[in-house]
Amino acid sequence: MRVLKYTLILLLFFDTMLSAQDAEMANAGELAPAAAEPEAEAEEESGLPFEVSGFVDVYYAYSFSDEFPSLTTRPLPTSFTETTNSFSLGMANLVFSKEGKVGFVADLAVGPRAEVANGFSGTTLAAIKQLYVTYSPADWLTFTFGNYGTHVGYEVIDAPANINYSTSYMFSNGPFYHTGLKADIALSENFGAMVGLFDDTDSKFDFTPGKHFGAQLSYANESVGVYLNYIGGKDVEGDSLTSDVFGRQVDLTATFQASEKLGLGVNATSKTNAVEEGDNTSWFGAALYANYAFSELFTLGLRGEYIGDADGEILGLSDGNVLSLTASGNFHIGALTIIPEFRLDSASDEVFPDDNGKLTRSLPVVLLAAVYSF
Repeated sequence: MRVLKYTLILLLFFDTMLSAQDAEMANAGELAPAAAEPEAEAEEESGLPFEVSGFVDVYYAYSFSDEFPSLTTRPLPTSFTETTNSFSLGMANLVFSKEGKVGFVADLAVGPRAEVANGFSGTTLAAIKQLYVTYSPADWLTFTFGNYGTHVGYEVIDAPANINYSTSYMFSNGPFYHTGLKADIALSENFGAMVGLFDDTDSKFDFTPGKHFGAQLSYANESVGVYLNYIGGKDVEGDSLTSDVFGRQVDLTATFQASEKLGLGVNATSKTNAVEEGDNTSWFGAALYANYAFSELFTLGLRGEYIGDADGEILGLSDGNVLSLTASGNFHIGALTIIPEFRLDSASDEVFPDDNGKLTRSLPVVLLAAVYSF
């Protein structure tokens, strides 16, 4: 409650500042010459030494069951859609940022989605989704120091950036963010690289001794983007009963804008857990994405994902696999996006709970989400 209170105070404070600035601009506009300098106009319109943005999201999910054992039972074994047959909250997100040679991002969020993204660390940590500073000593080099979203994967935490509201298995079982230092390097006009040294994945304060190494190679032009990603390091600190576990994940993400209306994407990833004293475990996944803009008011998004889980890391059963198909409509009403979605997950064995608490092989879910961005 204290975090929410301070966030509301910040919002009211900046709203007051912006309103006052608008009034000053209106008075100044009556006296200003007709041909004003563009840069001067931009400075007057800004009003703040940094940018403010964010979003809020809510949803309702229905699992084709009369009643699950409890409202906290998640209809989907992936992140952020945690309740079924209930009106549910997502996240209230507020971002303060500044770009330039020296910049920063303070990305604050509260709500169930924020808590899951932060590993249920409590409301204080859930309020800090990202917090970092940047320094660009040259046009081709940028250092980032702090806590920031991962470079691995196709999907992200923020709902407005994904065409589907529910998230994939690969996203949910991969890293969400890293805390450390990274360097982004522009090798040429189209090629880039990133190297970074981080604390253990998805940890802000409590962490496993040792560091993770991350890297990325990228190619991007006006229509194509290809990103080869890596993250590796100690995931578990062993004791007298357990062994150290070292995780390694290799990930490929690619996008292709086939036409003005049609966009395509692909994500493939492989995760290996190397146990110091024991058998290694691994899983892999691949997903295809497509989005088609029928008009400025409506975009259809499709996702097909396959997960191979021979060691039961995701599904909890040996030699398991799951196929997930998702169709999401995106109705755009100004800054508001309404997302009706249908998703069908089909596993190789009985892993999904039904209305009686028993297990079934398939899980069909419909949901309706609303996302407002500013």
